[in-house]
Amino acid sequence: MNRRDFIQQASIAAGAFIIPVVTPGGRSVASEALLEPGLDVMVKKRLADAGLNAATAKGASYADIRIGRYLNQFVITREDKVQSIVNTESYGVGVRVIVNGCWGFASLGEAKTENDVAKTAEIAVAIAKANSKLLAEPVQLAAQKGFGEVSYKTPIIKNLFEVPIKEKVDLLMAVNGAAQKNGADYVNSQLFMVNEQKYFASTDGSYIDQDIHRLWPTFTVTGIDKATGQFQTRNSLGTAKAMGYEYLESKPADRITGRKTTLFNSRYDMIDDATLAAVQVKEKIKAKSVEPGKYDLVLDPTHLRLTIHESVGHATELDRVLGYEANFAGTSFATMDKWKSKNFNYGSKIVNFFADKIQPGSMGAVGWDDEGVKSKKWDLIKDGILVNYQATRDQVHMIGETESHGCSYADSWNSVQFQRMPNVSLAPQKEKLSFEEMIKDVKKGIYIVGYGSFSIDQQRYNFQFGGQLFYEIKNGEIVGMLKDVAYQSNTQEFWNSCVKICDDSDFRVEGSFFDGKGQPSQSSCVSHGSSTSRFDGANVINTARKV
Repeated sequence: MNRRDFIQQASIAAGAFIIPVVTPGGRSVASEALLEPGLDVMVKKRLADAGLNAATAKGASYADIRIGRYLNQFVITREDKVQSIVNTESYGVGVRVIVNGCWGFASLGEAKTENDVAKTAEIAVAIAKANSKLLAEPVQLAAQKGFGEVSYKTPIIKNLFEVPIKEKVDLLMAVNGAAQKNGADYVNSQLFMVNEQKYFASTDGSYIDQDIHRLWPTFTVTGIDKATGQFQTRNSLGTAKAMGYEYLESKPADRITGRKTTLFNSRYDMIDDATLAAVQVKEKIKAKSVEPGKYDLVLDPTHLRLTIHESVGHATELDRVLGYEANFAGTSFATMDKWKSKNFNYGSKIVNFFADKIQPGSMGAVGWDDEGVKSKKWDLIKDGILVNYQATRDQVHMIGETESHGCSYADSWNSVQFQRMPNVSLAPQKEKLSFEEMIKDVKKGIYIVGYGSFSIDQQRYNFQFGGQLFYEIKNGEIVGMLKDVAYQSNTQEFWNSCVKICDDSDFRVEGSFFDGKGQPSQSSCVSHGSSTSRFDGANVINTARKV
């Protein structure tokens, strides 16, 4: 399957997301090859030293090298058929240097000798020298201590690639069969599995070996009313995780019940979810179409993750704020003057957003970023006030800081690393608050589960979000299902209408493979955590209204 086909397949289930993580230039391999060891760490160090020495000998004041092996496996099915099974491997070296205050970058696939890496480094230096003739302002790189020889591995129990293909196909066939048995007219299901084996070395003295594992099980169920021609869909309520295959070994304790649908916490039962989805698409067809107007919204983490991603995650990226992404991804309304004022009300006083790359199971979790900065946690919104951004080593001086946030990432050995979104999460409320307590005083509201279609302007300000499941709340109780629901707001108005957030017992981390940005475009993985949250007085529209 080529990149275009994969994008089409992934978009079936991804819906709102942009571009999948599939390493450019990956070659097809047998599934057994995904379990073969890569280069020994001592060989990687020898290659890295050859590149670093060549770069400095040619005049580089700084150099870093990424030796990357990227392994992908995708299993894609529809109804009773396997549509595609793809195994790919991509290996190569990327070298980044600073010469005369200017960046240079070069990469080489299948680089396995010291001479290969040294020559690549020399090309990077030559590019930097050529670039420096047009330089307006030299790079200011925040100091970073070297960590020596260190390593990080995603905590996993069952390696994704050790599970036989037949077992994965059997699972997806069972998912599809369960959906069809319970009334689905169409169903497609997929497993996306990725292993990034990344080695980073720099002239700071770091030699960092990382082994990152990620999984995304997903499906879409479609139900049709043949009498009217109406149809409805329901996507998986599972999520992407930095875990092994154990994520798909669900236990009863991992389920959240009593909310009209079953939700999942640290483990996911794909068959049970597909069974329920088939029933719910039929219910959605017969559901009452929403009456437009003002509602109190109760948003589940499966839904809120996308609203957080678009209205907070992207809005607090420093490169957007500075206009570096204006030509493609857009800018941000959260401008530097608002941050400098120290009193810009991004949200209500209970709204606290933090960024991190350390949450267990989150898609952004790594030991170090692609500039050799150790992962950490910091505040973005504190008590409703904008207090910080997301930044890399060459950006933090612009916000008066001397230490990078660790937000550098490249989606391949042949991509230049740049500022990418860490996990951005809404902190739970400290006081105990259950879902039932949250809705008990809602007189006219809607409970929304799952993410759906969305639209947001290039400043990340005015927006509209849909969902997967909509339940009407009347006088503190859920009374039935609605359809055709979307809410409209702007970022500041929306987060200032946040009046309640459930406590940490409801906190869940929802992930994505598909955060797209940059030219040439790159994709990164990210998660957003939250507890169920309430927003009073939101403007709800009917998406089926005839115009």
